[in-house]
Amino acid sequence: QVQLVESGGGLVQAGGSLRLSCAASGRTFTYVNMGWFRQAPGLEREFVAAITRSGDITYYADSVKGRFTISRDNAKNTVYLQMNSLKPEDTAVYYCAAQVGSRYFIAKEYAYWGQGTQVTVSS
Repeated sequence: QVQLVESGGGLVQAGGSLRLSCAASGRTFTYVNMGWFRQAPGLEREFVAAITRSGDITYYADSVKGRFTISRDNAKNTVYLQMNSLKPEDTAVYYCAAQVGSRYFIAKEYAYWGQGTQVTVSS
């Protein structure tokens, strides 16, 4: 089992940057792919980025490609989301999750979720 705790959210102006962290507990962290999702009020949870367990392959939603970078440090049981050139439409609660299925862009393929961290981008 994996327990996840996100941090690093906050309020930032458009064009600014934030780095989210997701600390994982449990010895299985290095064996699972990890993902970041986000959910804005009134909208469904959407895929943002994913990274394989070794960290050698990453995936991004088109809306964040070129601006966000996902990475992981297996020695620290932590996955990161570096967010640059933030836009007001990036405002959402951001969740990290541990994947158990094969389709990295689908939320139901992830079995373990953090509590979320709020990111607000002002215009």
